[in-house]
Amino acid sequence: MTTSIPFQIASETHIRLVALNVADLENMTDFYTQVIGLRILSQTTTQTNLGVLDAHPLLVLKKIDHPLPLTKRTGLYHVAFLVPDRGALGEALRHYLTIDAPLVGASDHGYSEALYLTDPEGNGIEVYRDKPMSEWDIRENGEIHGITIEMDAQGVIDAATKEWQGFSEETIVGHVHLKVADLEKTETFFTDVLGLSLKSNFGRQAKFFAAGTYHHHIGSNIWMGEHVPAMQEHDLGLSYFSFLVPTKHELERLRTHLIEKNIPYQLENMALWLVDPNGITIKIDVQH
Repeated sequence: MTTSIPFQIASETHIRLVALNVADLENMTDFYTQVIGLRILSQTTTQTNLGVLDAHPLLVLKKIDHPLPLTKRTGLYHVAFLVPDRGALGEALRHYLTIDAPLVGASDHGYSEALYLTDPEGNGIEVYRDKPMSEWDIRENGEIHGITIEMDAQGVIDAATKEWQGFSEETIVGHVHLKVADLEKTETFFTDVLGLSLKSNFGRQAKFFAAGTYHHHIGSNIWMGEHVPAMQEHDLGLSYFSFLVPTKHELERLRTHLIEKNIPYQLENMALWLVDPNGITIKIDVQH
């Protein structure tokens, strides 16, 4: 008797970008460049691609017609920008305090230190740095336990060694935290379908998933209630987010797995598009 090995996505897989539907493209572009720290990579009258230096976009802002305001639906809880070290986080915090940015919190999670903000259209933002992995609470089963305590804000500010010049070129989207309708279906999708591992399990409230040994690439919660409806076409907020897999072979391996699991998908320009059980659109891209 043979036992099938559960599908696991390549450990190098990570979040590539987040795309938002916005009402006021100019105002949102100004906010993410002048306040948050991204720069414009390309721009049209209906879309702004934001990132660092000349790398690929980290955030795409898409102007939509007849927008509906953020409501009690599934979608984005926050997009999390990962800066390279504590000094970079200190530069960001000092900048945010200087310009009176819309900071809503700051936490030490054991594996990271994080700042939280809200953009002008109500989308959540996290800016964080990872602590050395030697400081993470990694259990024998691979789960990584986090905490939520007050961040040492002064220590973070003191770590800054230079003046703010926006996010550095090492900045990436470290994770995406989602508002979901059903945690059990969400867990099944991200583990059995996409092949991530459950890293932290807060029972009936929240679950966190990752590829490889990271603490989480995906956060999910039902803090606004269970079985909330999915986003609609003209809702403001999350349009889609994307994962980046390392090779074409890995993309094809995932596609074969989706076929075996009878999961609907679309293949377009060497990228897979699919929808999770919460109605959230996900793109799986490949490193070119």
